[in-house]
Amino acid sequence: MPSSPPDADALAHSAHLQALIREQIAAAGGAIPFSRFMELALYAPGLGYYSAGATKFGRAGDFVTAPELGSLFAQCVAEAVAPVLRQIGESATFLEIGGGSGAFAEHAIKQLMAIDAMPARYAILEPSADLRERQRERLQRKLTPLVFACVEWLDGPLQAPWNGVLFANEVIDALPTPRFSLRDGEVFEEHVALAGDGGFVRIDRPADPMLSAAVRHVERELGAPLPDGYRSELLPQLPYWLQAVAGGLEAGAMLFVDYGHPRREYYARERGDGTLRAFHRHRVSNDVFAHPGLQDITASVDFTALAEAGTGAGFDFAGYCSQASLLIGNGLAQHLAAQESRAPDEAARYALRQQAKQLTLPGAMGERFQAMGFARGVEFGAAFLAGDLSFRL
Repeated sequence: MPSSPPDADALAHSAHLQALIREQIAAAGGAIPFSRFMELALYAPGLGYYSAGATKFGRAGDFVTAPELGSLFAQCVAEAVAPVLRQIGESATFLEIGGGSGAFAEHAIKQLMAIDAMPARYAILEPSADLRERQRERLQRKLTPLVFACVEWLDGPLQAPWNGVLFANEVIDALPTPRFSLRDGEVFEEHVALAGDGGFVRIDRPADPMLSAAVRHVERELGAPLPDGYRSELLPQLPYWLQAVAGGLEAGAMLFVDYGHPRREYYARERGDGTLRAFHRHRVSNDVFAHPGLQDITASVDFTALAEAGTGAGFDFAGYCSQASLLIGNGLAQHLAAQESRAPDEAARYALRQQAKQLTLPGAMGERFQAMGFARGVEFGAAFLAGDLSFRL
């Protein structure tokens, strides 16, 4: 059953954003890099998908993230990072990048309180003013005033020295990504230009030295050149982004959960048009130019590149596993059993079991989503012991 078309207000909103993108294309001489188009479509102030007010998360939105399914995901993540917070002590900070609806923060804070591992402060770095307000309203309603007082919202990364845990769920996939292609052995960068009818079309222009060098690095790691006509995504800026969000982190851990692949799988020859796609009303589309501002645009994560970025920033690689392994290895069965014992009826128990299945089954989120951790001055490797996949990197 197809999703309902956008209403008149939504179409008018998208039209405003399209006009802005057209202005940027004209100012740039007729084309902008795809990464710039993606940045505007997702983050243009007041107009981009994540900057405007429509519901994004949950069944009423465009996609469901793990924290939106219930509390199990956040409880297990809290268990995974609690040893790090205890090693640091009372001065620890928990920094969440991109807080979504606030569901993760609510359940993680409650679990950290329950196991006596609550840090001195829980900080959320959220660029969207709309989402920030939704998070604030939810947490003020769900937490006691004393606990809510530990929560703060940041305008940028923590630049001053800090110790604690950085956590990001489904953040890297939404970073504006360059797209490249190969033609006659040369590297080109995908740009967005205007079609005759005012719509958007992709064109290729010679890549700059940074993107070309990044593609050649991938080819060296693969041990063979990518074939002519191959097109995919690559984030040369990932190391700089990681260092920026870590800020002044001196001792602690970073945990990233996202969908993606190790490099050899990401750049497999059969994946010749990359991983880019759009989400609208729980349906996947390859038309990333449709209705800018009304649909999410995303690309999978190259976890090998993430490992390089983390270790290049001076952190120790702590582990890499599937989401299923991360959750199972950090108390999923115990938390599921505890919630089932408190459930009021069989329907509630069934819903809990379905939540656990969605989080862990290979055909759902269990294998498509993966987790990677880094540490500095603390022990964090135990979080990944249930199913280490680092040999695939």
